[in-house]
Amino acid sequence: MFAVEVRDHVMIAHSFKGELFGPAQALHGATFVIDAAFMSKELDSNGVVIDIGRAHEALKEVLQPLNYKNLDDVPEFEGINTTTEFLTKHIHDHLAKAAREDRLGRVGTELDSLRVTISESHVARAWYEAPVA
Repeated sequence: MFAVEVRDHVMIAHSFKGELFGPAQALHGATFVIDAAFMSKELDSNGVVIDIGRAHEALKEVLQPLNYKNLDDVPEFEGINTTTEFLTKHIHDHLAKAAREDRLGRVGTELDSLRVTISESHVARAWYEAPVA
């Protein structure tokens, strides 16, 4: 399996509902580092998985509405605990859509899967991986 991975980051604020979250129930901030890995069993005729520049632009586009936001105030997330795990799938779904729309320099159906990893710190991260289709 071949992979191309791009990285960016966001600074957000949010809070969680539920005793499980202890002190994180209060409003708190986080700087998340996001890695998006696009995977294919084969390289295309240009010898690439995807265009790295286009992939990085797609990631920036997905993250822009989240950056410097309190996620508790984002209407799309109303009533949802915006956990790291939840956000990995949210970002994955938007990047997969970009791939299916052939916006990454390769026909999206030629990609096998996409993994989005969010690092909360140097010791904790979560990821979501699924097919692009």
